[in-house]
Amino acid sequence: MNDRIRAREVRLVDPEGTQLGIKPLPEALHIARELDLDLVEVAPQASPPVCRIMDYGKFKFDAAQRAKESRRKTTNVGIKEMKYRPKIGSGDFDTKTRRVVRFLGEGHKVKITIMFRGREIYHPELGKKILDRIAEEVDGSAKVEAAPRLDGRNMIMVLAPDKRAQRSAAARGEPRAERGDGADGSGVAGNGGPQAAADADPGAGAHRRES
Repeated sequence: MNDRIRAREVRLVDPEGTQLGIKPLPEALHIARELDLDLVEVAPQASPPVCRIMDYGKFKFDAAQRAKESRRKTTNVGIKEMKYRPKIGSGDFDTKTRRVVRFLGEGHKVKITIMFRGREIYHPELGKKILDRIAEEVDGSAKVEAAPRLDGRNMIMVLAPDKRAQRSAAARGEPRAERGDGADGSGVAGNGGPQAAADADPGAGAHRRES
């Protein structure tokens, strides 16, 4: 930079990015000083080296800000976790799964954890059923990266955004996968009515038959 540049002549670029041609180093330094700016060697391996007139302090500050923003985005786009219970109510299931869909849409991976309590651990099929429902809800916008497995008293599954599927859906003008609001009271999108209620409450069908 400036007087530390060793080349006898340089290919000069002005602050706006315009090529000024090949200049003797003293002339290039003079032009930079007339503008109260720095002469910075940006391509030292070129022949002759490429130098740009710029505010080097501002350049370093802007570069640091870009690096900081890049690190922030890298940190934010990580893995989220959503926890469910094997006997979760339909309303809670809807709310949590909508958040899972949102996380996936933001580019996050999502770890789904089914938490067993007491003797629930002897019925892992209940947790598997919940995980299968979640995977079905996000099908078309996400893929199962890690299949369901037991981890101590929990069962876990990891979902990852399926960016190719999301782009294809966007190209077709389709909305992102969203869960219904459960306006029929069932809380299960696309599966309303008595059957959904029976699925949510296994005893409901028996009550109807008895009545």
